[in-house]
Amino acid sequence: MITHRFAVDKMLGRLATWLRLIGQDAIYGSQLAGRSLIRQARSEGRTILTRDRRVARAGSDLCVLVVASDDFREQLQQVVLACHVDPFAALFTRCVECNTPVLAVLKAEVADHVPPYVFSTQHHFARCPRCHRIYWPGTHNARVREELRTMGYRDEPTGTRSR
Repeated sequence: MITHRFAVDKMLGRLATWLRLIGQDAIYGSQLAGRSLIRQARSEGRTILTRDRRVARAGSDLCVLVVASDDFREQLQQVVLACHVDPFAALFTRCVECNTPVLAVLKAEVADHVPPYVFSTQHHFARCPRCHRIYWPGTHNARVREELRTMGYRDEPTGTRSR
């Protein structure tokens, strides 16, 4: 499983969320624009994702991908294709809030932290060690998988995934 390291321009928030959903290391925030985006990417060895061509010119010594579309689906498809990302390989392995890899936790550890219905119906949980957000494979999981399939990606159990 290859995880890419991206620095995502502040105008691409939905893309950043989707990159995290598919397990990619994507830093993002309102402070990441222009020179601060370039500085952060340079210091951490990240690929810049931006729609701002001035950023691309200023960061010409870095790996920069100028995102062509306003639509998050097309943006994600561009990044997946350009960076050879398998969108199913690391699905749901990062916190969508803070970008930290999540860790599996025992069900008993989350009893007081999830709704009773969730606790009674789910068996697998993960927690972000940084912000402590708890994740479980609920309906959101199925919707994300379906959205990826709608975009043309297949989740093949053989390990060979294609578009």
